[in-house]
Amino acid sequence: MKITEDIKYVGVNDHKIDLFEGQYDVPNGMAYNSYVILDEKIAVMDTVDAAFGEEWFSNLEEVLNGRTPDYLIVQHMEPDHSANVLNFANKYPEAKIVASQRAFVMMKNFFLTDFQDRQVVVKEGDTLSLGRHNLAFVEAPMVHWPEVIVTYDSTDKVLFSADGFGKFGALDVEEDWACEARRYYIGIVGKFGAQVQKLLQKASGLDIEIICPLHGPVLTENLGYYINLYDIWSSYKVETEGVVIAYTSVYGNTKKAALLLEEKLKEKGCPKVAVNDLARCDMAEAVEDAFRYGKIVLATTTYNGDIFPFMREFINELTERGFKNKTVAFMENGSWAPVAKKFMMKMFENSKGLEFAENSVTITSAVKEDNIRQIELLAEELA
Repeated sequence: MKITEDIKYVGVNDHKIDLFEGQYDVPNGMAYNSYVILDEKIAVMDTVDAAFGEEWFSNLEEVLNGRTPDYLIVQHMEPDHSANVLNFANKYPEAKIVASQRAFVMMKNFFLTDFQDRQVVVKEGDTLSLGRHNLAFVEAPMVHWPEVIVTYDSTDKVLFSADGFGKFGALDVEEDWACEARRYYIGIVGKFGAQVQKLLQKASGLDIEIICPLHGPVLTENLGYYINLYDIWSSYKVETEGVVIAYTSVYGNTKKAALLLEEKLKEKGCPKVAVNDLARCDMAEAVEDAFRYGKIVLATTTYNGDIFPFMREFINELTERGFKNKTVAFMENGSWAPVAKKFMMKMFENSKGLEFAENSVTITSAVKEDNIRQIELLAEELA
């Protein structure tokens, strides 16, 4: 794939993978992106996952057309991008390895060598000339590993953004960008919003026409759309007005209450209601919804004097990622001692910027007339 006259795509598509990072369902696979800049000197931008080394080297050799690379630029040491660094170094012994100091420490951990005699250590503001192309390096610590750098080619106005602006899904599958980019961002990068904000501030000073991420498609049009979404996600703003209902239910009574609330919200004109059964849905999709919408209702049973395990896991997923700037409401059920609301609220005690709804719902076993009135009041408040 040609990105510009001098920049070529040499990445691979992975349709063998079932769970990315051992936890995220990726029904449309993954792309591990790598690029080559052809100039007086040649730079290769990152490698790919270990399972695709042979395919990657074949792509690379086709683009090189008999030439030899001068540099391998390692922006991110996560193995889905760095697994073939040692293989590259062995295949091209004259090529230098360009990376941050922290990345070389990680190389020693992964490969038992830090390529001491071939190191080019770069930091914020350093540059590398390939001839016509001039590369500038920008540090991006904790987006989402500490060693990350991103690279700006001022000649073709291309930002090589490491895992930034990445998404789930292989490149040979057509799908909406925002949905899988949001799930990718919130699941993997979401905790590090402050660091992403710093990187966006740095990027705002660059004249960028193309973004080349390490996952997902190369972005060439309407870059403001993608950058705006990243700004929303990393500043924990409300992306879409609406209400998320996340529930667990043992015998169907809490589910009945959750679905009744959904019905009441729609009757009152709520623009969007997303409902997630936490025991059955993709947890990452539910977490994505919680960060996307402005209001969330947590409905669960009292279980072993605490809360149902899937709800506890869900709230942990939220708080771990810095969940904030939302309205939170509670529905609890308990046949003899309903205490779920108390424990759910306690789990948010260190979360910032949350507003808790005045109305809540407490069910003792089955939904009764007084519960219907409580649900009506909660729907009025949220809608």
